[in-house]
Amino acid sequence: MASQDKKAKPQEKPKKEEEKNTENQVEKSTKGSVGVTPRQEDYSRWYTDVVQKADLADYGPVRGCMVIKPYGYALWENIQGELDKRFKATGHQNAYFPLFIPMSFIEKEAEHVEGFAPELAVVTHGGGKELEEPLVVRPTSETVIGHMFSQWIQSHRDLPLLINQWANVVRWEMRTRLFLRTSEFLWQEGHTAHATQEEAVQETLRMLDVYADFAINEAAIPVIKGRKSDQERFAGAVASYTIEAMMGNKWALQAGTSHDLGQNFARTFDIKYTDEKNEQQFCWTTSWGMSTRMVGAIIMAHGDDQGLRLPPRLAPIQLVVIPIYRSDEEKKNVMEAVLDICEPLISVGIRVKIDEREGLTPGFKMNDWEMRGVPLRMEIGPRDLEKNSVMLARRDVPGKEGKQAVSRDNLIPKITRRLNLIQRNMLMQATAFRDENLHEAKSYDEMKKIVEDGWALIWHCGKPECEDRIKEETKATSRCFPLDKNEEWNPKGQKCTVCGEPAFGQAYFSRAY
Repeated sequence: MASQDKKAKPQEKPKKEEEKNTENQVEKSTKGSVGVTPRQEDYSRWYTDVVQKADLADYGPVRGCMVIKPYGYALWENIQGELDKRFKATGHQNAYFPLFIPMSFIEKEAEHVEGFAPELAVVTHGGGKELEEPLVVRPTSETVIGHMFSQWIQSHRDLPLLINQWANVVRWEMRTRLFLRTSEFLWQEGHTAHATQEEAVQETLRMLDVYADFAINEAAIPVIKGRKSDQERFAGAVASYTIEAMMGNKWALQAGTSHDLGQNFARTFDIKYTDEKNEQQFCWTTSWGMSTRMVGAIIMAHGDDQGLRLPPRLAPIQLVVIPIYRSDEEKKNVMEAVLDICEPLISVGIRVKIDEREGLTPGFKMNDWEMRGVPLRMEIGPRDLEKNSVMLARRDVPGKEGKQAVSRDNLIPKITRRLNLIQRNMLMQATAFRDENLHEAKSYDEMKKIVEDGWALIWHCGKPECEDRIKEETKATSRCFPLDKNEEWNPKGQKCTVCGEPAFGQAYFSRAY
């Protein structure tokens, strides 16, 4: 489910040697360097530089596994908190299900096992003995939750059943990148059961809207809601829906998914209810998820050559305060003012960090917090005390244009207003960038040119053979059939831009993570 979905399709061909750019190679090439690699020089290396130098994550001792450091985990906690509020507001409850799943459960749903088999981590021994049945380390939980739903649901009065789980999952990835694709990652996965198909479809689209609302209003990332092609849908689903985001190099990132599972898992795991006529019916189920991949999305959607740029609503630190002094006397006076300023800000919920580190210059501290993407910086020194002012610097506006001296009077509304402006401006910047790089292609040749450096919208049949051809010739993949472009799904009988067969609808294609 969610950000690292496995599809019911053949495995990709191995990439050529010259195309490989593993995390370890990037790590070796950036150790000891100052700042980050410019994005235009090497975007992949820039990304890894930012993750490590902003202190978000590091490599674990097992290949493909990451250690999320406190600053990175604080960002994830804020993502969790905002999503969890939305889930509970829509009637979902949190639960937890086992990490180990019997292999027989995975094998029950044919398309599901085909989609996941190559990347399963399987336990065959425990307690020094061979197990009677191998256990799969959770790659996703449709099977074990389906088993439990079959025991919990008897009557129509038990429906709808709306459950969410915060957990880790394991998928044995061959090519990994911190946050974007790791063998173990963190996520939430929602699982619901309904009495009717209509209710299940409504739930699938409702949770897609929840993800889009979070991405736009909290992460400041404009996303495109759409339906995945059959080749790209979740293994075992009837239909998969996605929010697709454009990264700073114009590649796409699948940031969250919501799946209509129909009655596939209900029939496999015997999830039935007795209706009002006292007749047994199979339930209709859904699943949906978003993972730590969202951290990678935030990095790449907003970051620049100075490092991270974090949206204020999710930033672990919204305001960093840098005291400036040269003597003990200046330090005493400045720090007294800093505490007077910060206590009221903290009391109203603004996340404030006072940088009291000794032995570092103010310039070093400014660059360090710029690298970490703190939205707003406050500088205060002896001259500011004389003027009863502070200097505020916005991370979203570079250079002198982003700095302004403001009076210390009524700082709470001034800080709050600037944080709101930064949030809105980051969304505006990301939206303008995305819209500048969305193009409609009238021919296959035009599409091939567009996807070299942007997203192409074409009429698309949705067939695997067509998508395979596009990927082979351009490296672009089908991102989605955008819902706002397909309200009637090809009412005029348009033909596929690539193969000339009847089109299913309009679809975006681009390079993607």
